[in-house]
Amino acid sequence: MFIIKSNKAQYEYDIHSLVKAFYPEEEVRILTPDSIIKDRRILEYPAAMTLTFREEEVLFRVMINGASTEKESDGTSCHDYVWHVEEKQRGEYKDFFKRFLYTSLQEETRKTLPWGNLTGIRPTKIPMAMLKAGKKEDEILSFLQEKHLVSREKAMLSMEIAKREKRILEPLHYEDGYSLYIGIPFCPTTCLYCSFTSYPISAWRERTAEYLQALGKEIDYIADCYRDKILDTVYIGGGTPTSLTAAELEWLLNKIRTSFDCRALQELTVEAGRADSITEEKLCVLRACGVTRISVNPQTMKQETLQLIGRRHTVDQVVQAFDLARHVGLDNINMDIILGLPEEKEEDVRRTIEAIEALDPDSLTVHSLAVKRASKLAGWIEENGVSAFHNTEETMRIAETGARRMGMNPYYLYRQKNMAGNFENVGYAKEGKYGIYNILIMEEVQTIIAVGAGSISKRVYPDGRIERCENVKDVSQYIERIGEMIERKRVLLED
Repeated sequence: MFIIKSNKAQYEYDIHSLVKAFYPEEEVRILTPDSIIKDRRILEYPAAMTLTFREEEVLFRVMINGASTEKESDGTSCHDYVWHVEEKQRGEYKDFFKRFLYTSLQEETRKTLPWGNLTGIRPTKIPMAMLKAGKKEDEILSFLQEKHLVSREKAMLSMEIAKREKRILEPLHYEDGYSLYIGIPFCPTTCLYCSFTSYPISAWRERTAEYLQALGKEIDYIADCYRDKILDTVYIGGGTPTSLTAAELEWLLNKIRTSFDCRALQELTVEAGRADSITEEKLCVLRACGVTRISVNPQTMKQETLQLIGRRHTVDQVVQAFDLARHVGLDNINMDIILGLPEEKEEDVRRTIEAIEALDPDSLTVHSLAVKRASKLAGWIEENGVSAFHNTEETMRIAETGARRMGMNPYYLYRQKNMAGNFENVGYAKEGKYGIYNILIMEEVQTIIAVGAGSISKRVYPDGRIERCENVKDVSQYIERIGEMIERKRVLLED
């Protein structure tokens, strides 16, 4: 365990994110004078890092018991800086601290991070905002590299994506429009790495009708509340929406079409996701009901890994599902892969990309494995160790090169905590096949109303302010308390 002792409760999220990125194998805990310590055994661990803040002089001190050759007499490496500033510069205090902490850790570990000291999940928001403010590209690249220590490669990637996002989002309705997310929290099985709200469909088959009835009530409220607004995109995710039967999918899609004015709808996406949930009958329903975009997600095309991560389907089933989708006339198909899955190396990623190239999807989303505390993967790591996970600049490059060979360009990007290799998730797509909702959920420029168990709605105000409300995750609670879920929406959405 990597214990950090700080004299002040300040910037804990950023400190934890940066230290975890440099020491991915460690459990990181931050102790401050205000910390509530439930497990007293933590106090038995020596502090691996000591942070000292003294704002009257703006002093930063980082002391690390690490592998540095430059030690004080007690074996501790000390990084110290006193920053004398004027009052008008106080707003730069946090940014300066993050740069200092990053460079201290960099010196200590002899490692660099591709995204520098950036700890947020939406790095493209920085170049996007600067582009809107009229800044030049060179100025933006310099800002990312010098102020946030981002590598030139990642700075250029974020710039390319920000420019593309800006162009794609221009036709959208911001103040008078919104998007809709519909959550279907059922899956054939739960994958090793998954932390989303999902329940095995086999255990809930007898109650899916109740769930859809509750969902219909939420949809009815939204349709009435926002009857004067323009619906731009609809995204049906989960879970795995195609865990539902063909008849249930048809009911849900018809409910959308009859409840909302869909004349301005630019995109209707359904996560088909798992190959073991896809049938020709369901795909025909999607096509007939006006779905414009689906995902058929292998995550990997290595059979041994599929079995290890709990996906109860074969590589051949993925190919068959994709071919069926093309056969019924679906012409915007995304595929997801995950880099850094247990025991996969560069050659495995290369074979996965080659297999996907043979199918020629319209878009490819490349995820870097992120270890979530709520996933089974966290327990797997405790038993097998973090060394089984292998994600490198080369694996990222293999995926990017393959996507570009297929005529795709990067169009959205986000990062997560505890991500393998401190890399990112990138969506690639052919021209005209971009997932608009994917950009919206990252850039937070339009209100997204979310219905279903575990979903989170975000209202975006004209001044950029964002307010949220959540639905309960438990399916039974969602069904029983649907009136309360609607009331939460009323408080959020009605002025």
